[in-house]
Amino acid sequence: MTHTITIRLTEELERWLDQVSRQTGIPKGQFIREQLEKVRTDTRQRRFMRLAGTVDGSPDLSSRKGYAKK
Repeated sequence: MTHTITIRLTEELERWLDQVSRQTGIPKGQFIREQLEKVRTDTRQRRFMRLAGTVDGSPDLSSRKGYAKK
C-alpha cells in the first residue's frame, strides 16, 4: 500500500469497527479497503447513479391533482 488517508469516526462507528475487527480477525484498514472496493465495483449502484439528475417533473407528487386523498 502506498497511499494513506485519515478519517474521523464517531465514537459509535469506532466501537462498531473495533467489534467487527475483533469478531472477524480482519484488521480495520483491510476491512475498510474491502468495503470501499465492494462499493466501487457494485454495478447495482452504478446503474442507479446513471439516472441521477435526469428525472423531470414535480418535486412534490402531492401537488399533482388526483393524488390527494380526501
